[in-house]
Amino acid sequence: MRFSDLISLIFYNLGRRKGRVLLTAVGVMIGTAAVVVLVSLAVGLQKNATQQLWGISDLTSIEVYPGYQEVAVEAAGSGGKFDGGSSNMLTPSAIEKIAAIPGVKKVVIHDYLQTALEINYGKLQSYSSVVGVNVTDLADLGLEVTQGTTELLKGTAIIGSWIPQNFYNPKARPDDPPVEPPDLVGQTLKFVMIKWAEDGTEIRRTVNVKIVGLLKETRGMADGNIYMQLDETNTYNDWARGKRIDRNKEGYSMLIVKAENPDVVLDVADEINNLGYMANTPQSYLEGINSFFMVLQIIFGGVGAIALLVAAIGIANTMTMSILERTREIGLMKAIGATNKDVLSIFLGEAAGIGFVGGLGGVILGWGASVVLNVVALAYFASQASSGGGSLPTAATSTPFWLPIFALVFATVIGLLSGFYPALRAATLVPVNALKYE
Repeated sequence: MRFSDLISLIFYNLGRRKGRVLLTAVGVMIGTAAVVVLVSLAVGLQKNATQQLWGISDLTSIEVYPGYQEVAVEAAGSGGKFDGGSSNMLTPSAIEKIAAIPGVKKVVIHDYLQTALEINYGKLQSYSSVVGVNVTDLADLGLEVTQGTTELLKGTAIIGSWIPQNFYNPKARPDDPPVEPPDLVGQTLKFVMIKWAEDGTEIRRTVNVKIVGLLKETRGMADGNIYMQLDETNTYNDWARGKRIDRNKEGYSMLIVKAENPDVVLDVADEINNLGYMANTPQSYLEGINSFFMVLQIIFGGVGAIALLVAAIGIANTMTMSILERTREIGLMKAIGATNKDVLSIFLGEAAGIGFVGGLGGVILGWGASVVLNVVALAYFASQASSGGGSLPTAATSTPFWLPIFALVFATVIGLLSGFYPALRAATLVPVNALKYE
């Protein structure tokens, strides 16, 4: 039997029993739609979780902090031991070791201003953290600006996206309107550093700093920082301490290690941890989240697959009843030359056809339900965000391109497998017995 004849015969047989085929396909459609909706929901939750992670956009960065090691010290005269601790500081020699790790592209020193700081702009005041970095261009950290430049020179600073929103009027009256965030790019701010002498006397030092850039929002720590050159913050920290800081002993507070590409980030982080320092990377959090939601997708998909398995029983029942109704027809087909393979192919094709029709309807229904659920959920989230604050998710459900294809193929295969036993029975019928069956 030619393949074209087989296909036309399958469609003809399915068309003869439209009502039964439709009712059987409805079960497959519901199961397929459940798979599409539930997996789309899990994928949407995964996307929202990864998008809400702070600083997740840069997967080549590794935050490195001083490490802590436990050491055992023998108590004098008692023979006992107690656990103490020692820190592995981020000294210049440690930075050289980290920079020599294969896969490391750049090591950027982050050192915070270690003194109280008051920022003045006209009548407005603010408080913020100042970070000194040993780069002259913040583009080396993967940062972008919405205004100004990323080039960092002496006597200048680049501010994070949240900094303008932190300014307030200290002399404002209760009925005064809120302060509009000032446009600080190109303006000169007064940085008033404060320290206290041993007798409690307050000592102030004022420097003028020109703001040359406003960073694009990253949803990371850069949004709340003011960046200056490391040499300048070192000078101010020496003033705050009243002596020169020995970096060979105290080291720096933090490093940002840039890997050559995201594929080597975890290996580089492991090497840094093995050296005795603490390395954190957004990619490790991302992998944990992806693993969790992958399990969630399997669970959700399995729940929908249960409905498909129930529908498979319906297909098997429909095909079994079809054999009983068409026993004489099967005998006649064999009598005129149809082989067992031909009969098997016809009945398997009909079962797969029912699965395909139900799967196609389920994909359309599931996709439509996902769209409706997405609209309703986003409307609810928008009302919650407007009343209670917080960021708005971009999507409640997300249907990946492979899901409809997978669901359709899965439904077709389920139909094919559920019709295997009835088709095998039909193929093995004895022609003489089939022809005289009433």
